[in-house]
Amino acid sequence: MVVDGDSLFGPVDPVSDAGWSDAPPRMGFFTDTSVCIGCKACEVACKEWNGVPGSGLDLLGMSYDNTGALTANSWRHVAFVEQPRRVGSSGSGAFAGAPTGGSAGAVSAGVAAGSSHDSGTRPGLSTGSSEAAGRMAGGGPQFLGMPGSQPPGRAGDGGGRSDFRWLMMSDVCKHCTHAACLDVCPTGSLFRTEFGTVVVQEDICNGCGYCVPACPYGVIDQRRGDGRVWKCTLCYDRIGAGAMPACAQACPTESIQYGPLEELRERAAARVAVLHEQGVPEARLYGHDPGDGVGGDGAFFLLLDEPEVYGLPPDPVVTTRDLPRMWRRAGVAALAMAAAAVAAFVGGSS
Repeated sequence: MVVDGDSLFGPVDPVSDAGWSDAPPRMGFFTDTSVCIGCKACEVACKEWNGVPGSGLDLLGMSYDNTGALTANSWRHVAFVEQPRRVGSSGSGAFAGAPTGGSAGAVSAGVAAGSSHDSGTRPGLSTGSSEAAGRMAGGGPQFLGMPGSQPPGRAGDGGGRSDFRWLMMSDVCKHCTHAACLDVCPTGSLFRTEFGTVVVQEDICNGCGYCVPACPYGVIDQRRGDGRVWKCTLCYDRIGAGAMPACAQACPTESIQYGPLEELRERAAARVAVLHEQGVPEARLYGHDPGDGVGGDGAFFLLLDEPEVYGLPPDPVVTTRDLPRMWRRAGVAALAMAAAAVAAFVGGSS
């Protein structure tokens, strides 16, 4: 659906808006970067389940990040953001790109608190898991970025590295509420599922590439030698059968959580509140607000720094928001030209 740029975004149900009736709750991802350890299990699981071609080994000069970005061959991308101390810093914990409003040491506080996983059961990421919600909201893993061996900003405590920290985030397609890619696709290859997700049908895609610049997050990409576009489907085949997406199933720290979107939003808000109480004021949610520029994302994140640090746009908007106004103006201009032509013809013949 093209959204009029003159209107304000309100609560929208993209499922019913797409014509689905008696649909299940909208499903999505909540990615808590404070407990991401950068293991890349999600990347591997995504490739294995979906048959995504390998990306090859290329460190790209970016720490241990061998994929670099979301592409047609990387539907999940674990970003490694290394934040060194400022030049001349004497171990005070002041980082280049340090979180706004607090010290890097505060963000990494609790990094050694460990994990409370029950090794006998799969962490409860499925619908209605109050145990998982409790762990993530309160007593769950407290990694909060991965330093060398102790929290940054504690030089003098002995033994540990305090010159950098890693912020890690498993990025993915956002499955926007107002998805511009749907607006521009001329073949119907991109469609909204009954779960509220956005999926590419590769057998219908003609490789036009219109959706690539339409995505405000730069997620969609064309595969070399193929021409068609590929991206995360939120494992449409798995969730349709009642299973969990492969990436969430493989995540060992519950950083990637899957479930009904409204439930995830409540769980995320509780998690942020707990982190604030624990002295991590930098914790914030990204993409969770239905009132933002894309109407809220179906995949949203808890971040420990500004969105730009993770390579995310600070204020994403629907790139097709001005299309209705443009078509109206084009229509008015066409009518004016037709009227002028008629007038000239009538005036010349008389």
